[in-house]
Amino acid sequence: MKPDLRFDFIADMQKSTLTVRREFAAKRQLVWDCYTKCELLDQWYAPKPLTTKTKSFDFNEGGHWHFAMIDPNGTHYWSRTDYETITPIDGYTGYDGFTDETGVINPDLPRSHINMTFTDKGDHTLTETVVSYNAPEDLQTVIDMGMEDGMTSTLERLDELLVKLTA
Repeated sequence: MKPDLRFDFIADMQKSTLTVRREFAAKRQLVWDCYTKCELLDQWYAPKPLTTKTKSFDFNEGGHWHFAMIDPNGTHYWSRTDYETITPIDGYTGYDGFTDETGVINPDLPRSHINMTFTDKGDHTLTETVVSYNAPEDLQTVIDMGMEDGMTSTLERLDELLVKLTA
């Protein structure tokens, strides 16, 4: 990440929320596309050294994204985002959860509600993701799993992709 780009990672245990604000050196339409097209998501949506592979994708209200983050040994970590509302290039809401390969939610790991927004900031784009959990313990679980470092690495990969796409 370039040092002049904003990055906030705020855990509010009382509200059981995680707020991630991140600025990108690209126009909002391109950043939106990187979050909403599986061929672009597969290029950046995992912390290094993991990669991402989409199993199924339907970016529509009521649709979903079922994907795996794959470690260098080939282990697949499955997740699913179920899209609730979509307001093109402004934002979307939905539910995130860890799953098995068939897309069934893992009840032993926290499921969250996400509210993702995209805002113009001059020639840059500011994204804000508010992730709401059912309880502070659920938020603590994902923090203990390395959420902050994982998000930092993942969003740095998006920076790298944006450079390639705007070159």
